[in-house]
Order: sequence, then structure tokens, then C-alpha cells
Amino acid sequence: MKKKIGIVGTGFIATGLMFNLLNQENLEVTKVLTRRDLSTLQNVPNPQILTNSLDDLIDHVDIVVECSGDTIHATEVALQTVNNKLPLVTMNSEFQVTTGSYFADKGFITEAEGDQPGCIAALAEEAKYMGFKPLVYGNIKSFLDENPTKESMLFWSEKKGISLQMVTSFTDGTKVQTEQVLVANGLNSKIVKQGLTGPVCTTAEDGAKILAEGISPDEPISDYVLCSNGPGGVFIVADHDVNQKAALSHLKMGEGPYILVRNYHLCHLEMTRTLVQVAFQEKVLINNSATPKYSVAAITKKPLKSGQKIDVGIGSFELRGEAITISDIPHHVPIGLIKHATIRKDVGLGEVITFDDIDLPDTLALRLWSDIREKALKS
Repeated sequence: MKKKIGIVGTGFIATGLMFNLLNQENLEVTKVLTRRDLSTLQNVPNPQILTNSLDDLIDHVDIVVECSGDTIHATEVALQTVNNKLPLVTMNSEFQVTTGSYFADKGFITEAEGDQPGCIAALAEEAKYMGFKPLVYGNIKSFLDENPTKESMLFWSEKKGISLQMVTSFTDGTKVQTEQVLVANGLNSKIVKQGLTGPVCTTAEDGAKILAEGISPDEPISDYVLCSNGPGGVFIVADHDVNQKAALSHLKMGEGPYILVRNYHLCHLEMTRTLVQVAFQEKVLINNSATPKYSVAAITKKPLKSGQKIDVGIGSFELRGEAITISDIPHHVPIGLIKHATIRKDVGLGEVITFDDIDLPDTLALRLWSDIREKALKS
């Protein structure tokens, strides 16, 4: 019998996943939740399964897949999914690092393969089966501009066919910071400095070696390299037992530390494997853990004035996200919480937004963050 899949979202990832699941033997999309007017959605298969009701989706599926890109909405979806004892699969690292930890010990929740955290987790699993001891869980980024212009982002948004918010969060570094925080929390690794290290390098392998210097396998790190000609993928730097050194040299892996590169990530196309593993093996790939050490703080891109409105934090031209240790800045505002907010007092350029600086609407996500922070500070 096919497992019934419910998808939350109708953007690039969600629509691609719908098409990719059309011919799967064991999986069938039975409901798709959207907040858009159903009559405007012409580019999706089987439009009759579209719904604006979360209850309708919950009632007709075995697994919920959240890929809306909206942390506030995803939190509400997650609560109802967990309360109904359904597994939740996400491709939404922003949700995972904002409120995902609240659900990690209350139900089944996992990020999927396809985006970098899931790909790193899958590569780590493979590496460990082969006896490698990870030193670095790495992400390869080709370009970074922490404060891009709106004009340039509109150009790339149109050229790439993705939303302005998404392309801006990729460019200003919020996305890579978020991904590596999820990896650090989910794979029990370390963030070595606020904002990550991100060495500039000619090849991903060179950057990987820089990151691995002096790192112990007892305390691996999560970070990225900035490599303009690098592949759109991920890597792991690892050590191995000395009795395998000759064999690994013979297999053209060098003398160590050893670099395992996965030179692609294919987003929705790779999600299918995670869904099969969840449906038939009940396997968690990676989530943000119930007691995270790290978060993604909102950092100002420009001075902000009292009374200024911020429609959304992630992908905005006022804020960007930066990896931080929760215990170092316990009153920081996670960038994923910022939506329809108002600046309470003037804040300078490059400052961390704290709860004293901003008024946020009363959302489920905001309330759950308080619980997450308290658990994190006590752990």
C-alpha cells in the first residue's frame, strides 16, 4: 500500500517534489496545503488535491512534508502534525533552527536530504560506516555579499526563478549560517566563532584543509568555505585509523586528513529517499536536537530607527542571520522569529538584535522559543 504524503507549500521545492513523486511506487501525494488562492495555481500536478485547510491535509496523509520556507507557518504546521502523531519531514532549515528543537523530543521530525544539512548528514553516515572520524562538516559557498542591493537581488531573483527573499538570504549568508547551525546542533559538532570561519580558497579541498588544522575528532566543527569555482555541494574532512593509512594512500586518498566531497545537492529530487526511509524505516536523518547549543541571530545590515517596520527578517534588506552560541548571547532574537515586527529603539549597523530592541507579534513560534532557550541554557 502506498504511503500518503502531504506537502506544505507550493513554491519551487514543493512543486518540484510533487512532480518527482508522480511515478513513485510506494509514495503518493494526496494533499497539498497552500495559503494562496487555489484558482491561481496552474503549474502543479493534480490541482484537485490542493487545500487551504491544515486540518484537511492532516486528515488525509501518513507523512507531512514541510517546505513552505516560512518559520512562523511551519511551527503551526509542526505542532498539529506532532499532536496527530504523524511524522514530519522538512526542507526548511530556517524552521529547524528557530523552533524545530521544541518538537525534537515530542514526535518524529527530520530534515530531508537535498539541502546541504541533509546532504552533510547523509555523507556523514556513509563516512562513519567506512570507519572515518569526521573533523569538519563543511558547506561549499561560491559567493557572498552581506549587504546586497535590492536591484541586484531583483535581477537574480528573476534570472533564477526563485523568490526575492530566497535569493537575498542565499547571497547575504543567512542561508549558509542557518544550514551550518542545524548541522552543528544535529551532528553534535562545534561552531568555532560567531559568524563561522568561511575561509576564502581556490579549491574546496584547500579550504577544507584550512578548516581541519588542529581539529580533534572528539570535537568536530561545522563551517563552510568560500570558493568561487567550487561545486554546489558539501564535504567532510575526516581522520581514520592508522592501520588503514596504506590502503587509503593506495586508493588515492592521500596521507590524511581525508576529504570526502559530494559535489552536488539536488533539493527536491533527493527528498524522495528520505521519505522512503521515514515511511518504511522510521529513520531520522537530522534535526536540530532537543537542546541546541547554537542559534542564528539577527544582525543589522544598516542602522535601524525606532518605529521602523520589518516585514520579514530572513531575506530582508535590513537584517541578515549569523551563527551564535546561545549561552553567549541569550537575549538575541533568532532571525526566523522576525515577521511583521517593529524596531523599539535605534540600533546601529552590525549589531545583534535583542528582545529589548524589537516588538514581535505574539506567535506560537515566539512562545516556543522561550522554552527552547531555557532548555538550551540549562543543558
